[in-house]
Amino acid sequence: MRSIIERSDFMKTMTCRQLGGACDMEFHAETFEEMAELSRKHGMEMYEKGDPEHLEAMEKMKELMKDPIAVEEWYELKREEFDEQELD
Repeated sequence: MRSIIERSDFMKTMTCRQLGGACDMEFHAETFEEMAELSRKHGMEMYEKGDPEHLEAMEKMKELMKDPIAVEEWYELKREEFDEQELD
């Protein structure tokens, strides 16, 4: 089992902004699901801090989520972006 700080040779990097957020914080993950979870946790931290840019981005996502088809299309687009990323 790998430790938390050990990096894999199969990591990819995406930013908060690439994932619909408001900043250039980088996330490193092996799978898109892991990437999405890192983004979600970061979003929750920014929500708790009341960060205005992230709150605005969250409002946009909230609007998107009203349309299940649009959410699915957005998710698949982001998954494709992840798949196309070079390995770190």
